[in-house]
Amino acid sequence: MVRLVLALLVFSIAQVVVYKFVPVPFTYTMLFDGNGASRSWVPIGKIGRPMVDAAIAGEDSKFCSHIGFDQDAIRNAWHRNEQGGRIRGGSTISQQTAKNAFLWQGGGYLRKAVEAWYTLLIEAIWGKRRIMEVYLNLAETGIGTYGVEAGAQRYFGKPAIALTTVEAARIAAAFPQPKVRAVIGATGRIRRHGNVIAARESVVRGDYDTCVYH
Repeated sequence: MVRLVLALLVFSIAQVVVYKFVPVPFTYTMLFDGNGASRSWVPIGKIGRPMVDAAIAGEDSKFCSHIGFDQDAIRNAWHRNEQGGRIRGGSTISQQTAKNAFLWQGGGYLRKAVEAWYTLLIEAIWGKRRIMEVYLNLAETGIGTYGVEAGAQRYFGKPAIALTTVEAARIAAAFPQPKVRAVIGATGRIRRHGNVIAARESVVRGDYDTCVYH
């Protein structure tokens, strides 16, 4: 048993080291997506800053200051779960990246524990810039669409580096539920959420995205 645990630890560390330099070839979500998986991996230098800022504004405002976990978000999610009886997450971009790159969707507490281990590893070995690069290349951006490059081409007919503030905000607003949240023609709460993200991007730039650009 001890040997098995040690072997798994070594394997996980080796995975993270390899993916520090090599694009993640697939995720389990892609493999089992009945709609196929359209994607195009691009380096962070070919993803426009508005998209990075929109991701931080919409998903994890403390991305540059935490070490993988947002304690306040976890505490708030815990309280909401206790009150409503429905599991609601407080995952950071780092946690989402660990899950997307190495694990599967769902799985309860066991998967969350393994996710926490991978989160610590990528924070220590990859650093924030690489975490953001992997996140934006693996995030589901629509039905059968993965990564912001594929999303930008699908919705706006342009590369991710050319996305405007509003376009990036529309994609980021759909991140939590990309199969049901519209990027083009969004209305109601989703459109308002996208507008809030767009407004926050100017605040994020220079103050909250320094770990990616400096």
